Amino acid sequence: MRSENRHDIEAIMRTFGDTAQYDDEPWSEHHAGRVGVRGYYEDLLRVAPDLKIDVKRRHVTDENIILEVTISGTHIGNWRGLPGTGKKFEFPLSAVYTFDDADKLAGERIYYDRATVLRQVGVFHEPEDTLGRVSTILTHPVTITRAMARRVNEAVH
Repeated sequence: MRSENRHDIEAIMRTFGDTAQYDDEPWSEHHAGRVGVRGYYEDLLRVAPDLKIDVKRRHVTDENIILEVTISGTHIGNWRGLPGTGKKFEFPLSAVYTFDDADKLAGERIYYDRATVLRQVGVFHEPEDTLGRVSTILTHPVTITRAMARRVNEAVH
């Protein structure tokens, strides 16, 4: 975590062993090998050059370390096809760390709510608010039509 908060790629990579693996589960994104893991971190720090990780809780087992953290930063760089919005984000994340026989990181697997992140960077809107209603109707007309037809059908029967 200290290396990540310092944005020190070399120090981050020294924590990983030869079987490095990074799994961003909410996106079903998997980075295998040291090159893949390095690329993930380089992209992450480019997207949010002020990225900060605040550890809230640690859980240690015989096989894993699990951290509950808060991630914060500013969306500056291109992320998943979305140009930097300049918007701040802050969200909870859980990470599961596994280790190899040399006590180096074998893998990190992270879990968080994608909708929270997308809402904070400005591309997801709650269906209950005005912008969300308009967005839903425009981007999902077939789904909305089916839902309305189901409602009418239920009212008739």
